Amino acid sequence: MHPHLIMFPQYTYPTRLIPGLVANVLFGGQRSFRRDGLACIERLKPSLRVFGVENIPQRGPCLITFNHYYRPGFDAWWMALALAATLPVELHFVMTGELTYPGKWYAPLGKAGSRWLLRRLSKIYGFTTTPPMPPREKDVAARARSVRETLTFTPQHPQAILGLSPEGGDQPGGLLNWPPLGAGRFVLLLAEQGFPVLPVGCFEEAGALCLRFGAAYRLQVPRALVPDENDRAAAQTVMSAIAAQLPPRLRVDFG
Repeated sequence: MHPHLIMFPQYTYPTRLIPGLVANVLFGGQRSFRRDGLACIERLKPSLRVFGVENIPQRGPCLITFNHYYRPGFDAWWMALALAATLPVELHFVMTGELTYPGKWYAPLGKAGSRWLLRRLSKIYGFTTTPPMPPREKDVAARARSVRETLTFTPQHPQAILGLSPEGGDQPGGLLNWPPLGAGRFVLLLAEQGFPVLPVGCFEEAGALCLRFGAAYRLQVPRALVPDENDRAAAQTVMSAIAAQLPPRLRVDFG
C-alpha cells in the first residue's frame, strides 16, 4: 500500500479530564488510571480491537509484559491506556521516569520537565518509575532502587497485576527488539515471587489499535546458568512470547 494511503486510528483526549488532571499534577491527589484509560479509549475511531479475550486476567497476581510499539504520530502512553481500559482491575505500571528526546535541540529542557511531570504522574496513579532506556552509567543506583521498590511492592500487594514493557523505549517502526541487560533477570525475580507472566502484543492493523493477549506462563530458566546467561535466557523467553502476539512483520529476531 502507498505510504500516504495507510490509515491510522484517531487518537484524541476527552477535554473533561484535563482540568482535574492538571489540578492533581499541580496540587496532588489520587486518580484511577483505569477510569482515565476508559475515557480515552472510548473515543478511539475505529474502536480498540482486542484478541485473546479468554486470556485477560480477572485478578492477580500477574505480570503483563508488552512490546514498546512506536511510530511517528503514536504516543507510547496509548499502549498503557489501552491495557488499563481492557483489564477489569487497576494495573500497577513500572514506567519510565524520564523522556530523553534523542537528537532534539530541546532535549536538556525536555528531560528536566519530563522528570518532574512523570514523577508527579507516578504519584497520582501509584506507579513505580525507573530510569530511561538505554541504560546510563549515572542511573545505576536509581535503577537498583526502582527494582527494590517493585520487589517490595509485590509482597505487600500479592494480588496485583503489574504492567511492564521490557524494551523500555521507542523502537523504530515498532519492530520488536532485545531489552537492555538486566530486564530478563528483573522479570525472573518477579516470576520467582509467584507472578505468572502474560504476554501482550500492541500494534496497529487495518486502521485500528490492537491488543492481543497470550496465555500466561511460569518463567523459568536452567539453574546452571551464570547470571548473564540467566538474564539472556529469561529475556529470550519473554520476548518470544510477546512476539507470538504480534504480526510477523514486527517480530524480527523473535519470529
